[in-house]
Amino acid sequence: MPAPTPSNLLATATGLALGALLDHVVPDPRRGHPVAAYGRLAGALEQRVYAPTRPRGALFAALAVGVPVIAGVAVDRLTRRRPVLRVAATAVTTWAVVGGTSLRREAAAMDRLLADDDLPGARARLSHLCGRDPSGLEPPALARAVVESVAENTADAVVAPYLWGAVAGLPGLVGYRAANTLDAMVGHRSPRYAEFGWASARLDDLLNLAPSRLTALLTIGAAPAVRRGSAADAWRTWRRDGNAHPSPNAGQCEAATAGALGIRLGGRNTYGGTVDERPVLGDGRAAEPSDITPAARLSFLVGAVAAALGATALSLRAVMTTRRVRSTA
Repeated sequence: MPAPTPSNLLATATGLALGALLDHVVPDPRRGHPVAAYGRLAGALEQRVYAPTRPRGALFAALAVGVPVIAGVAVDRLTRRRPVLRVAATAVTTWAVVGGTSLRREAAAMDRLLADDDLPGARARLSHLCGRDPSGLEPPALARAVVESVAENTADAVVAPYLWGAVAGLPGLVGYRAANTLDAMVGHRSPRYAEFGWASARLDDLLNLAPSRLTALLTIGAAPAVRRGSAADAWRTWRRDGNAHPSPNAGQCEAATAGALGIRLGGRNTYGGTVDERPVLGDGRAAEPSDITPAARLSFLVGAVAAALGATALSLRAVMTTRRVRSTA
């Protein structure tokens, strides 16, 4: 692609900021969400190319991510001299791929169910946040699951889209969300996807290396807003426990959140009848339902700062590009 002009960079920055605002004021539709529509198309593609091998999985990932990226490049070029359309396209795309408000609403719904002692309702609702088996989970274990999901998805669904939008504009936004959606569809360990989903899982891991660590740093910075003097605990826990998690990225966010809230995360989880023993992150008390609201507040603050950083980075690139053009004129 040609190098972006200052006006294109400023239009993308404006669109990214407006998209962040839209995420806060326009709820996701219950039907017809663009990401859900993409998931259905990817599912149809999977049925055509599936074979229990890594090469077929790599082909699936290349097609399912490559097509949205090409579409993003096409829109990028079509709006190159149309700043208003570029702002609108970036804003709508950002709203579609960022899930911060939906994440916090699900956490709030779990908080209300647990506050009302509706244990069956809370167990049923947990599937909206994560895939672990909720049967038999008591309120502390449910609260831990919510806090862990909020921490991890703050990177996946909030910080990462802003980061890739700042780096690569529209193609970065749609390409990242496509890869992350594929990971949720086929990236988990199961007999069907053990080989076929390998490429999708590794691509998602790669794309989240930087966002997860940025999320941890922003969580450390926001920690004093939920607990006095907790930034040092968040930093210490992140540095000590961030790499203990089997995922190269999830542990970064969860460890920082555990330190910020002064709690322990990790431990035994069950997925589809398989017990998964995770390392303990943090050295505070066990998680409780009262930790859900502070975790959601942390997620909001981290997302707001990430959006501001993304828009600011694009604006600074515009200023630097202008200076560079003037210096060579």
